[in-house]
Amino acid sequence: MHTWYWRTWEGMSYLTCSLLETWPHGFFTHKFWPRSPEELTVVLHPDALGYRLKQVHGNTVLTPSEICSQLSSGNEEEDNSALAPADGLMSEEPLQAVWVASADCTPVLIADEKTGQVAAVHAGWRGTAAKIVPQAIARLQAQGSKIPDLRIAMGPAIAGEVYQVSTQVAAQIGASIISHEDETAIIEALQKLPKSPLLPDPDPTKVRVDVRQVNCLQLESLGISLEQIAIAPYCTYQAPEHFFSYRRDNLKKVQWSGIVSVTPNS
Repeated sequence: MHTWYWRTWEGMSYLTCSLLETWPHGFFTHKFWPRSPEELTVVLHPDALGYRLKQVHGNTVLTPSEICSQLSSGNEEEDNSALAPADGLMSEEPLQAVWVASADCTPVLIADEKTGQVAAVHAGWRGTAAKIVPQAIARLQAQGSKIPDLRIAMGPAIAGEVYQVSTQVAAQIGASIISHEDETAIIEALQKLPKSPLLPDPDPTKVRVDVRQVNCLQLESLGISLEQIAIAPYCTYQAPEHFFSYRRDNLKKVQWSGIVSVTPNS
């Protein structure tokens, strides 16, 4: 069982996971708002360079050099228009801090024990339906990662018991792990799984979805063991003292999650 720890910086709390103890990392709380990832990188490692994205609920994963090449011909001001559109970031060398923002969606931090490389992924329901986490892992594999060497931590996100969606949305998410065209068949197949990511809802046209569990099932289908995965025991919606929740507050505020790549384990 993996352990989660609260750390403090200047009196503010952020969360870390024992599974990722080799890598400077953190799932930050709303207390750090509105600090930028560049400012938060210093909390993790004073010498690291921070990278972020314009998140678009897709399944594109970029590297720092790809971000630089995308932006080299454009405006370089520090605003959202100068950020590359994607929902996953993957390091290429040591001391690169990769960041994602979330306010109910799942922040996923991935690290490789052998290469030292890392990735940060923003996995909302749309990104999960589009298999963004497997996409990030495929990119890490193309860079030399092996499945047994990966360590994956999913941070605070909205929990299944309070995440009500339409059956159509649930079927879109479920299609990422159940191969079927028919929405009803997908829902029924999901409900029969030993660890079903679906929970009942009083409204017959709705269900409740554990998006982190769907991501976990996607990872298992890649041959990743449960020992390689940690899921934070916190729900953004149900912990207003720590986290923003878009569904609860309807505010465009986020908390950041980041991880720093390290020197390869020789």
